[in-house]
Amino acid sequence: MARTEALASTALNIASRVSGRLAGAGAYALFHMPLARSRMRTSERELFGTAETTRLKVSGKSAVVYRWGDGERPVLLVHGWQSRGSRFADFIPGLLERGYSVITFDAPGHGDASGRSTTILEYRHILTELHKQYGEFEAVVAHSLGALGSIFSLAHGVKAKRIATISGVCDFEYLIEEFCAAVPLRPQLKALLRERVGENLFSVLPVEERPFSAVNAVTALDMPLLVVHDEDDPRILVEQGHRLAGAFGDQARLVVTSTLGHRRILGDPDVVRTVLDFVAQGPDRAAEAGTEAAATS
Repeated sequence: MARTEALASTALNIASRVSGRLAGAGAYALFHMPLARSRMRTSERELFGTAETTRLKVSGKSAVVYRWGDGERPVLLVHGWQSRGSRFADFIPGLLERGYSVITFDAPGHGDASGRSTTILEYRHILTELHKQYGEFEAVVAHSLGALGSIFSLAHGVKAKRIATISGVCDFEYLIEEFCAAVPLRPQLKALLRERVGENLFSVLPVEERPFSAVNAVTALDMPLLVVHDEDDPRILVEQGHRLAGAFGDQARLVVTSTLGHRRILGDPDVVRTVLDFVAQGPDRAAEAGTEAAATS
């Protein structure tokens, strides 16, 4: 992975000295291309083998949609970057036991979906189409980039009664900064990437609100929000969780865990229980469970 990023960095920076426009297009394309595709784990296969599986067309590609239940009381699970819907396997049995229908998906370029890349606009397209099909979600549970994609979607027409984020991104600018640190880009090329992101992904927003931040969606969202983040997350720093919860004020509850990192947090029993309680009983019960989770993690 590091070698791939180094080669990409060298090629893009050299190209930027010849053609800034070409290099900017290359950086933008690489920015949306996962460099690894997660495979379904053995422990996830039996559960996902029982799902109703369909495909959803997205920008000439296809997402894979998984569903359990009859479609009533739908809860949507939204995965993050270089991940897949099956990473929510520990949440699904509990949701089904509580009488919810569960929907999740593999976005383009992820899991068993087609394509090599995806964008936050494609996340919004998927959530919008699933919302049209199933109606208002009882809850959206989202991990990492999926959190920002979900909030962006909720701010643009998708309806849900509550949202829980785990290791969530608050600011799209954070993703740009992390990408440019991992694939070192000349300042001019970094500026071109940011410009393309603003124009291609967020043209519906005022210039001063590009790229998108969940902070700017506060007035558009009035549902309760549960924010779970690990203080030892090396990929999406816990400050993003604090920023997200802080922006929503009394609407939000923040649970900070430790030693779970960015991905293992999805399988932690206390985190799973905290999220399930939030979905089923609302923010007050989740706050109690969250205190326990933070104390025992």
